[in-house]
Amino acid sequence: MRDRELYARILGIEAPWRVEGVELKLEEGEVEHGGGDLSCPECGRRGSRYDTRQRRWRHLDTCQYRTILEAGVPRVECEEHKVKQVRVPWGEERSRFTALFEGLILDWLQQASIAGVAGMMGLSWDEVDGVMRRGVERGLARRQVEVPERLGVDETSFQKRHAIDRVRRQEQRKLPGEGAQRLKAAATCG
Repeated sequence: MRDRELYARILGIEAPWRVEGVELKLEEGEVEHGGGDLSCPECGRRGSRYDTRQRRWRHLDTCQYRTILEAGVPRVECEEHKVKQVRVPWGEERSRFTALFEGLILDWLQQASIAGVAGMMGLSWDEVDGVMRRGVERGLARRQVEVPERLGVDETSFQKRHAIDRVRRQEQRKLPGEGAQRLKAAATCG
């Protein structure tokens, strides 16, 4: 297996993208778009190539060497959305890290502080914080809101007008007159 094929496998590069070369420093892989159809990232309509912008992403280290993915990313001209950069399969639109590298950072953040992860990865605090914020945004976007069928309320705290701090799914109980009205009022305010 040649070095370009090896890096294509390591980096998860598939057609229409291809690994064009690997420098002997074992630090950088270079990737180019191999042509093919270009489509607008907003609406999906086919468009013409406007130009190509050179971009770099930090990837998971290969052995002990820092791996930098470099690619000429085409921009497509769309009638409706004007000029847009095509999305790359290995990273997000404005990120300087591959999705796999961001995943590793998020895994480490479950065990250490932002400063600790930044030190171990050789990144700045702001870079790690940005990865964390993007991860939270992705997680919240995937979250589906579940409306519980039944609620339980700690009546003692509720009667004292404390914040409702314990809500559990359980069998629903009917509250007598005034208590039920206060519960409904509290539920619509929060």
